Amino acid sequence: MQITKLTKYDPATATRIRELLIQLSRSGKDRGEIPREWFEDLIASPFHDMLLAIDDTDKSAPESAELGGHLVGIATLSAIMGPIVRRLAYLEDFVTDESVRGQGVGSLLWAAMLDWSREHQCTELNFTSGSGREAAWAFYQKKGAEIYDTNFFRYKL
Repeated sequence: MQITKLTKYDPATATRIRELLIQLSRSGKDRGEIPREWFEDLIASPFHDMLLAIDDTDKSAPESAELGGHLVGIATLSAIMGPIVRRLAYLEDFVTDESVRGQGVGSLLWAAMLDWSREHQCTELNFTSGSGREAAWAFYQKKGAEIYDTNFFRYKL
């Protein structure tokens, strides 16, 4: 198993990322293709990255030629800055394939997320996890994360 950053756009990898995001979705619905421009913006930004967990023992997977194995997990991170918060890391998406859950892939990605956060001089890693995600909550608490008492707001533009 290896953890690496997404460094270039590849249609097969984009499709696999989309498949993983469907597993993360509460509804299990496919929101459609992720635009190539989104990947290019993410890759070009010094403040955003997508970490990829690749099972390099499975050489038969469709995207193995590009990645060197089967993509089994992702984490999307951003560094957020402000005069009060200074620099924080924010975890947007974090999912491992259902077929590898409980096998340590999430822990490897978690360690890589913490390393990424430190490399970007962040003092905290912040994220949300909705109600009904007891397995995820248990994972986060086992890793030392604390629930922060807040309300999450959204304003659609």
